Amino acid sequence: MAGVTLTNVKKSFGDIDVIHGVNLEINDGEFIVFVGPSGCGKSTLLRIISGLEETTSGKLDIGGTDVTHIEPSERGIAMVFQSYALYPHMTVYENMAFGLKMNGFDKNEIDQRVQKAAKILELGPLMDRKPAAMSGGQRQRVAIGRSIVREPKVFLFDEPLSNLDAELRVQMRLEIAKLHNDLDSTMIYVTHDQTEAMTLADKIVVLRAGIVEQFGTPLELYDDPDNEFVAGFIGSPRMNFMDGEVTSTKRGSAKVVMPTLSNLKIDVATRDRTPENGEAVKVGIRPEHFISATGAKHKFKAPTTVVEQLGGNSYLYLNIGGGLPLTVEQKGHTDVQDGQIANVGVDPTMAMLFGSDGLRI
Repeated sequence: MAGVTLTNVKKSFGDIDVIHGVNLEINDGEFIVFVGPSGCGKSTLLRIISGLEETTSGKLDIGGTDVTHIEPSERGIAMVFQSYALYPHMTVYENMAFGLKMNGFDKNEIDQRVQKAAKILELGPLMDRKPAAMSGGQRQRVAIGRSIVREPKVFLFDEPLSNLDAELRVQMRLEIAKLHNDLDSTMIYVTHDQTEAMTLADKIVVLRAGIVEQFGTPLELYDDPDNEFVAGFIGSPRMNFMDGEVTSTKRGSAKVVMPTLSNLKIDVATRDRTPENGEAVKVGIRPEHFISATGAKHKFKAPTTVVEQLGGNSYLYLNIGGGLPLTVEQKGHTDVQDGQIANVGVDPTMAMLFGSDGLRI
């Protein structure tokens, strides 16, 4: 197995720069997820690592070897794509063995590798089936098995679950996590689904417009985002952002008034700098961090537009003026109905402060 290092990697298509000087250190055996909105460059970065795209400049190392200008077949990588790309006329066994056969492996070695991969992925009963006789999840397992038999240094996954329905995505997510634990291999995984990123990754790379916004563990990004973009992208439903104005400061905190929440005033901890009195800021609070108004020191009222009852929890969408509604999560069932006024408590210790430049304060 091997680590992966990207040093000032850039990629341009003509005059359009899509990757802007990415520097990453991926350790041997880590599960790294590239996440970000469509067009952020995550798949391009994966294709650069695989060798399917050439770098415009910069350096790429795999296992301590400079592979920047080495052919994909010589990089020791295996890639699983969004489409299964199985040969329809071949059985599961033949699909998994085909690459090894084309590379001149003997029959015994091929059989050992295929049977080992089939055992890991629980494909034994399916070995004589053809793709048309399998579900989407089974086909994707075969595609992963085809990569395992190559015994690569690094596994690359390009949105492998996008073609599956919601239930199968959850099942395959668990299987990929188990696969990583079983193989202890370096894996790099691309997705636009932040839930996949949070549940699978040892570390997450959040990308926007070809720039790494933050790199860290899932909980680091959730608890301590560097900027408004990361805070809003990590977490589901997304973080709420309210306009505010700083009324006073002291070391380590700032008092902020929020006009859209009935001029509620709270003290918010600061991280990187002390804002100025009168400075326009944004206060970020996740839906799950609101509290019951009963006994709360800080609370507000707002009309409810929509209530979603999901059984284990409920979501209230409140009209506080402006653009997006305020999302409030409540555990279990809620008695609040569409159109009613909701009473909501705020825990200031769970709020975050962001400047007009989007950076964390």
